[in-house]
Amino acid sequence: MLISIAVLVIDAFTKRLVSHVSEGTLIVGPYLGIFDIRFVKNTGAAWGIFSNATFLLGVFSVVLCTGVFVYFLTTHHRMNWAKTIGLALIIGGGFGNAIDRFALGYVIDFIETTFIKFPIFNVADMGVTCGIVIFLCGLFVQSSHPHTHEEASRIHDAQECSV
Repeated sequence: MLISIAVLVIDAFTKRLVSHVSEGTLIVGPYLGIFDIRFVKNTGAAWGIFSNATFLLGVFSVVLCTGVFVYFLTTHHRMNWAKTIGLALIIGGGFGNAIDRFALGYVIDFIETTFIKFPIFNVADMGVTCGIVIFLCGLFVQSSHPHTHEEASRIHDAQECSV
């Protein structure tokens, strides 16, 4: 769970760095021609959906992240590294934005891509998004190798006995 804590700390630190200016202010940009740093207060979710539903989104985030955490605690011994890292990123990012929603009444977003039109986002959002992708890759890898080491040994032993 160190990854979850790292996401939380980096998310909080970067949000604190940008939150000292007026909303909408361009702080840095364009950086490497890829993104701007622009402070915005987000009371909804990406693409403006659920605008002004901060509290409900916060509750949803906490419930979902708690469920993911319980799932992690009960199944981590059977998970591959990709699923473990993916869930840790999701938990850290989800709780990072939930903290903002309850403490501030909005989420601090600040990374604005310049090469593609995309909603402004933050480190917690990157944690959730990357976590989902990595977790899904872990599911794919696990489904292509469905047997644990013990199961593979038993199958191998059974095949030798039948020869």
